[in-house]
Amino acid sequence: MPTLPATDQRGRESTIPSWPPSPLAPIFHPRTVAVIGATEKPASVGRTILRNLMEQPSGATIYPINPHRPNVLGIRCYPNVASIGEQVDLAIVVTPAATVPDVLQECVAAGARSAIVISAGFAELGADGRALESKIRQVLASGHLRLIGPNCVGVMNPRTGLNATFAQSNALPGNIAFLSQSGALCTAVLDWSRRENVGFSGVVSVGSMLDVSWGDLIYHYGDDAYTSSILIYMESIRDARSFLSAAREVSLRKPIIVIKPGRTEAARKAAASHTGSMTGSDEVFEAAFRRAGILRVASIGELFDMAEVLSKQPRPHGPRLAVVTNAGGGGVLAVDALLASGGQLATLSQDTQEKLNKLLPAAWSHSNPVDTLGDCLPEMYAKALQAVADDPNCDAVLSILAPQGMTEPEQAAGLVRKAAETIKKPLIASWMGGSRMQLAANVLNEARIPTFEYPDAAARSFAYMWRYTSYLQALYETPVFAGDLPEDGPRRVAEIIAGAVAKNRTVLTEHESKQVLAAYELPVTPSKMASSADEADAAAEKIGYPVVLKLNSETVTHKSDRGGVHLNLKDASAVRSAFEQIQSAFSDGSFQGVTVQPMVSISGYELILGSSTDPQFGPVLVFGLGGQLVEVLRDNAHALPPLTTILARRMMENTRILQALKGVRGRKPVDLEKLEELLVRFSELVVENPRIADIEINPLLASEQGFIALDARVILHPATMRDAELPRPAIRPYPSQYISNWQTQDGTSFMLRPIRPDDEPLMVDFHHQLSETSVYMRFFLPLKLDFRVSHERLFTKCFIDYDREIGLVAEYADEEGARRIAGIARLIRKHSDNSAEVAFLIADKFQNRGLGTHMLDTTIKIARKEGIATLEGATLSDNFNMKDMFIKAGFHFAPPEDGVATAELQLK
Repeated sequence: MPTLPATDQRGRESTIPSWPPSPLAPIFHPRTVAVIGATEKPASVGRTILRNLMEQPSGATIYPINPHRPNVLGIRCYPNVASIGEQVDLAIVVTPAATVPDVLQECVAAGARSAIVISAGFAELGADGRALESKIRQVLASGHLRLIGPNCVGVMNPRTGLNATFAQSNALPGNIAFLSQSGALCTAVLDWSRRENVGFSGVVSVGSMLDVSWGDLIYHYGDDAYTSSILIYMESIRDARSFLSAAREVSLRKPIIVIKPGRTEAARKAAASHTGSMTGSDEVFEAAFRRAGILRVASIGELFDMAEVLSKQPRPHGPRLAVVTNAGGGGVLAVDALLASGGQLATLSQDTQEKLNKLLPAAWSHSNPVDTLGDCLPEMYAKALQAVADDPNCDAVLSILAPQGMTEPEQAAGLVRKAAETIKKPLIASWMGGSRMQLAANVLNEARIPTFEYPDAAARSFAYMWRYTSYLQALYETPVFAGDLPEDGPRRVAEIIAGAVAKNRTVLTEHESKQVLAAYELPVTPSKMASSADEADAAAEKIGYPVVLKLNSETVTHKSDRGGVHLNLKDASAVRSAFEQIQSAFSDGSFQGVTVQPMVSISGYELILGSSTDPQFGPVLVFGLGGQLVEVLRDNAHALPPLTTILARRMMENTRILQALKGVRGRKPVDLEKLEELLVRFSELVVENPRIADIEINPLLASEQGFIALDARVILHPATMRDAELPRPAIRPYPSQYISNWQTQDGTSFMLRPIRPDDEPLMVDFHHQLSETSVYMRFFLPLKLDFRVSHERLFTKCFIDYDREIGLVAEYADEEGARRIAGIARLIRKHSDNSAEVAFLIADKFQNRGLGTHMLDTTIKIARKEGIATLEGATLSDNFNMKDMFIKAGFHFAPPEDGVATAELQLK
């Protein structure tokens, strides 16, 4: 286990400064704390929490609340929150579950800002507990109280000394935020952390998350300057969209590392009984973590290992690891763990091998792992390590050292430490042995080289590093433009669904299902309906033999299981016979005729592409190997819609069938770019039609000639479910409702639309249209063009979370018909409250032509539709045109500060 030293800042802040701009500041930086249920009863939760608050001074004033005592532990006691006579920032509730709703109502009435409900006995106990939770939600809705819990241990802010928990151990101050859904695990980690000298910027036992959610906490610690990594023990998610929005934004700045139990059905059931909420499919959680750039690990030890590794070492550029060892067995262990975890063993270049031949004895391994042999001297080992690290074929180096007669670990550590100063790749170490090796490992730790007790753990940590890096790379890549999606797709699908709903059906026929696919220009086999043998015969003659006959049913979804599919029918008699057999097999009222389709004789791969509804994440896509054995072979990957072409490719890369699609055994490859586009279109179909509960194409035939859906099924949500009750995607889809057209007085036409991830090239062109004056007026400082058009910057401006931000571009066609951007407006929600910032920038060519005014007006209208209460804007004090535009739109300016004027518009 690597050592994560606590911060050197051991002193406590004597007073609480003004709150940082966080909606959770009253919880983590309270000036006044009320303990409701404080008592002197030995070994009670109320006594322990009060004692912890007193023994670990944080600068907050503590008020015990107990109507039956004049004082508790020598502190004056109050009968209720209202009697304190001062506003309470944080109320800690330690009373029986049945009393909690009334207690919280008193807190709301007294103007308390936040609360932590320690008490248990809610949803985890069944219907009565869920009823209590419902009452608590009603109380919270009546005021502005933020709440952590119920059923939790509490929170700690080690930097101020706040210990609002009943844990036995205080946390050391450090730079890790630890959030846990298990209170017992939380207290165990605290005990362990003191032994291992691990420090925290915050510790939160989240409980049942009736109010403050994962997303709230991730935003809080993402904005916290003292937090470098966020570690999470998670069993379930209540608000998937909030979690993913926060995680995707923060993971670009700080590692978020999660341990999520529930890989097995038994573990999922245990978690559900623990939290009182559904845990969902493990594969879906894995897909969600990938989408948000979150690293998932398998053990508590790995959770803290990776926090250290990611804080000390640079990100690898690839999956190839080189191993330098003086112990052959240690190298073998590392290789096994590396390959099992998804890493690759680097192949040393010829140049590196020649260097090692000159450095090492003739009996060295001559391959990777580089076994320097047991009698390798420290100077020789360090030079070999340097030579391997310089090899362009390796992305990281693992140093393994075992105690042998000539090892001299202290001297070797000093030389490796010096070599590390010039190594720009990740360098990790496993120096195995007793106290002497541990002293040498400490030298490496001081040089920010993570050390592990055993080589397999070190190799796995590198594999995690690469996995984390690849997730971030997927977020950073710019997708290519996949072509316009059909504008009338939702309308056509709605008409098909309406016909089924009118008959109170939830299952679409295959014919209807393929019409749904065709509405989004997804390739399907043509089909003709037939309600009699004569009609089937006529349809077959028109299509041309051979043909396929399939059951047309409004209730049966898996036709082939009961003989509802007949293939390769070569003449009329075969068609008639097949019709009669299908009609006979489904004489239970499920027979509504057949569909006649051409027999596709193309040789290819049978794939599956579908979507189902997850209880926590809403629609979830699946792609992989299809056919009748899909559930047996289980070669598939999951992803959250909507997709970009990059995300579609990443989804494909998580299947084994992709290697075959690239071409094997003489078969030509399929067009993977077309397959990416098909997946993107399918994902849009899913998110734009929330009435669809399940949709599946199986098989989707893939060949060098193209793709075609041979079979499809669609299941709808019940008609009794209102639109507002339909599951929503965990990631907000493209807000196409905000697309509009506008024309200037001189006749120039613009399409105003939300920005897309593939707009990055257009944004580069846009910035080339801007003068230095326009840039300075917008950003208040002279930003260089190279910085403004860098991929690292523009990626975050184009690939946005529409739940947090709406970027509106004004697109036009130039004289040659090329698409260009003339202006951009941004509406960015704040983390702290229901307000948003508005800003916009117009290319010089289009300034003073009304475009800026129209974009501001349009942005204000969007803000109203988004339910935003307050809009804020800022401009330079001498930017009179911008100030005039804000004033005409209804904004009110505050007195300028430091040359900047801020404006505010109340929308509610």
